[in-house]
Amino acid sequence: MVDAVRGLTYTPEFITAEEEAALLARIGEQPWRSQLKRRVQHYGYVYDYASRALASGLGPLPDWLADLAARVASAAGSQPFDQVIVNEYTPGQGIGAHVDSPHAFGPVVATVSLGSNVVMDFANQRTTVPVDLARRSLACLSGPARNAWTHGIAARQSDRVPGPLGSLVRRARGTRVSITFRTVVSRASPPALQTLSGALPAAPQPPAASAQPAAPPPSCAAGPAC
Repeated sequence: MVDAVRGLTYTPEFITAEEEAALLARIGEQPWRSQLKRRVQHYGYVYDYASRALASGLGPLPDWLADLAARVASAAGSQPFDQVIVNEYTPGQGIGAHVDSPHAFGPVVATVSLGSNVVMDFANQRTTVPVDLARRSLACLSGPARNAWTHGIAARQSDRVPGPLGSLVRRARGTRVSITFRTVVSRASPPALQTLSGALPAAPQPPAASAQPAAPPPSCAAGPAC
C-alpha cells in the first residue's frame, strides 16, 4: 500500500524477468493502433477515446493475456478482468492526468509495467504524489486512488528519483509497455462529461429571470486520456 495515496497498492517484481521478456515478445507480434500519439493495443473491447465508451467487442482475452489477467485479479481482489489496453511509451512520451472512466469500468484498475521504470504522478485537489513504477511491478487502483486521484505521466526523457544520501538524480527513461486491466460495467456513452476527479458536473439550476444564458458545458480537461 502506498500510504500517501489511499487505495493504491504497489507490488514490485510481480512477474519474473523471463515472464516480462515473453510478454514483450508476444505483444511485439500483435498489430498496433496508432490513432494516439502513442501506440496501443486493445483486447476484450475497443475503447473509443472520443466518446469515452466501448466501441466494439473483440471476444475473450487471448490465452497469453487471460492467464496474467487472472493472476492480477487475484492479487487485486477484483472481479475477473475482461478489457485490457496495452500502451507503449517511448522516451519523451506521456499521458495526461486522468481518471479511467468510472462509467465504463469497474472499481479496480490494475497495471503491469514492462521494459522500463517510470514515475507516475498521482494528484488530487491538494497535492501531487510521484510514484516510481518499476518494470515488472503491479499497481492496483481502488477506492480513492481509483476515483478521487488523477494519474498521469509527464512527457519527458528522464525522471528525478531518490539517489544517495537523500539526493535526487536523473534517470533516463527507456521504452515502457504497460498492460492495464479493467472490468467493463457499461458499453454506453456516459450521460455527461466527467471532471478529472471522476465526478459528474452538478446539474444546472434554473436561471433567474434576469440571468444571462448559461455557458456551454466544459470539455474534459484530460482530453483523450479520459
